[in-house]
Amino acid sequence: MCKDLSKRFGEIEALQGLTLLVPRGTIFGLLGPNGAGKTTTIRLWLGLTEPSGGTAFVLGRRIPPREVLPQIGYMPQDVAVYGDLTVDENLALFGRLVGMTAESIEDRTEEVLELVDIATRRHHLVSTLSGGMRRRTSLAVALLHDPDLLLLDEPTVGVDPELRAAFWTYFRDLTRRGKTVVITTHYMEEAARCDRVALLHQGRLLAEGPPSVIKQRTRTGNLDEAFLALVRGEREPRG
Repeated sequence: MCKDLSKRFGEIEALQGLTLLVPRGTIFGLLGPNGAGKTTTIRLWLGLTEPSGGTAFVLGRRIPPREVLPQIGYMPQDVAVYGDLTVDENLALFGRLVGMTAESIEDRTEEVLELVDIATRRHHLVSTLSGGMRRRTSLAVALLHDPDLLLLDEPTVGVDPELRAAFWTYFRDLTRRGKTVVITTHYMEEAARCDRVALLHQGRLLAEGPPSVIKQRTRTGNLDEAFLALVRGEREPRG
């Protein structure tokens, strides 16, 4: 998906030579604390910002992937829905933007609103909803057109455990249908649900692979411990 991808903002290296391959039909986690480079990576893949170096391909298209954007669902970290529209109106608007028919929008709206558990608020203005419900609306927009690739930036922030479990069940169902789901998170315990993960720290890739392999490689019991072991390994003097 990307090779030697880099991004610099002035003196800050937000991403340093990232090389990753995201297999189709998998849940792939981009993991790391705030400032690790997760959101920058997503924005580069979408063509929302230009790389300082390296190359990337999304669904077979070099970034920016304009031709395949209708096949991509994106949920940004900051809620990107319109507060002066209702939940329903937001879904209808974004559905039309990706070329959906009125009938398909109506059918999918029922499904995604049930999934994110805001069906009872569908006629409410988004500006009147809580922060968590606004995030659910944003996720519903990303899911509406049944995209081949989902890029979800911190989708479970502010979501209760029961609904979070429902989200992950749905994400797994999507991969069974050949969809690809890329999720950024700083919740290391969620990473165990991913097929593969990339651990990022200060714009650098520390490790990539199945969670079980990373834990085995670092001789740790969970990904929190694995991450700390890899960071310590980077800081240790070499030679």
